[in-house]
Amino acid sequence: MRRDPFQAIADPTRRAIISLIAIQTMTPNALAEHFSMSRQAVSKHIKVLSECQLLKQDRSGREIHYHLNARKMKEISDWLDPFRQLWENRFNNLDDLLNKIKTKS
Repeated sequence: MRRDPFQAIADPTRRAIISLIAIQTMTPNALAEHFSMSRQAVSKHIKVLSECQLLKQDRSGREIHYHLNARKMKEISDWLDPFRQLWENRFNNLDDLLNKIKTKS
């Protein structure tokens, strides 16, 4: 089952997991140490992120190491770029307007 990555990253715990894994690959147990919830709860969040293809996994013996799927994160960033540009332009226009008002005073 494929899930919507935007719905997945809307959850603060999943964003925190992404932030941790962006720094280094981690096992579910290592991730669970960073949260005040059960390992099973953390595993459910990992499952959602994996289903969205935001995380990839590598097996090493009995351990699973999760790492960030940078390509999928770039797709999200690319989708957000036009909105980022729109808001930057609006803030620049607001700055210009405020500077004009300030110089008139």
